[in-house]
Amino acid sequence: MQVVKQYLLSKPEAFEGYPFGIDIAVYKVKKKMFATLGIRNGLWNMNLKCDPEQAMMLRDVFDAVIPGYHMNKAHWNTIVFDGSIPSGEIERMIDHSYGLVVRGLRKVERLQLETRYSDLDLYGVSAATCNH
Repeated sequence: MQVVKQYLLSKPEAFEGYPFGIDIAVYKVKKKMFATLGIRNGLWNMNLKCDPEQAMMLRDVFDAVIPGYHMNKAHWNTIVFDGSIPSGEIERMIDHSYGLVVRGLRKVERLQLETRYSDLDLYGVSAATCNH
């Protein structure tokens, strides 16, 4: 899980906290959560924000993607780390979650990030294809 933690913390200005206790790590940018990571039923799992249509599609494609545990089920997925999801897809889902949260920040907070980091860093896409 160390690789996943490192990837989460590699996102611009991401930080880790434990507001719900030592069993669940919460990853935030500008005080807004974009991921959680913990163990449930003996397996590591991660909650990630997701566009509702994409959330449903991912649940259809991957058995290890389920509606967000203790989250708004339309906007959050839980990824169960059972080895069935390729690491590149997990990174893409993390990028998507982080980008959605950055897009939803107050304008001043979002602009602070956008002046310091590239669209690729913030949204996982190049400036030419980014609609923010």
